[in-house]
Amino acid sequence: MDVFVYGTLTDPDRAADLLSEWRYCGEAVLDGLHRVDGQYPTLLPGGRTDGRILSTPDRDALDRYEGVESGLYVRVTVPRADGGAVQVYVGDPDRLGVAERWPGTGVFPERVRGYLDTAEVRVREQ
Repeated sequence: MDVFVYGTLTDPDRAADLLSEWRYCGEAVLDGLHRVDGQYPTLLPGGRTDGRILSTPDRDALDRYEGVESGLYVRVTVPRADGGAVQVYVGDPDRLGVAERWPGTGVFPERVRGYLDTAEVRVREQ
């Protein structure tokens, strides 16, 4: 699984602590979402975010680390500019102490996916 990472997982030491098998595939930019920092970094609509592409077969370890089951983060699929797709973890701003919010109504994951269905959000490698 390829994942666009923009926070703690851009650090090779942190990735090595968490994953038994992984590699970075290069620097990348996420167009259409910008990083904000709360308790942990997250993304919100608009702008761009610099990061890296991390490749690992261990999706379960990443989901646990990002708190997907508890709803802290949601894992979404974002298209790559050159074809294909990557996974991106987006944190719930309410739970991370961020003042900005995702547009729309409904629960957090629905608002994120609804936005991604209509917006021009893409990952491109540098």
